[in-house]
Amino acid sequence: MLNVFPDLLTYQLLAPFILRVVLGLILLNLGYLKLGAEKTRWETSFETLRLQPKEVLVKLFGFIEILGGIALIAGFYTQVAALVFAVITFIELYIEQKEAALLKRDFVFYLLLFAIALSLLLTGAGFFAFDLPL
Repeated sequence: MLNVFPDLLTYQLLAPFILRVVLGLILLNLGYLKLGAEKTRWETSFETLRLQPKEVLVKLFGFIEILGGIALIAGFYTQVAALVFAVITFIELYIEQKEAALLKRDFVFYLLLFAIALSLLLTGAGFFAFDLPL
């Protein structure tokens, strides 16, 4: 079947750029919330899942999300950051499926973040990035 808008395919590298920036901004926000307003909720989640030390894990996840969000926005090590966030969001998907009351967001939110991270892992950074395909 023919493409309806073939001229738009010229800009196909803008799609990973848009996904990368949006995922980076969301992860910056989530990391900031983990270190601030949602800290006790995440500590309770880790305690319920028997992951210790819960305080250290919450800070670690928060800092990973902030640093990875900045890396995604800049287009720096995009595929590495996307792999890390695909794993993290898959874990959060599992937590949400297992105990829906633990996390503030719903299953669909984490599924969408997982899909975006997986897409960036497979497609790369797109335009306006430090990553260059070899």
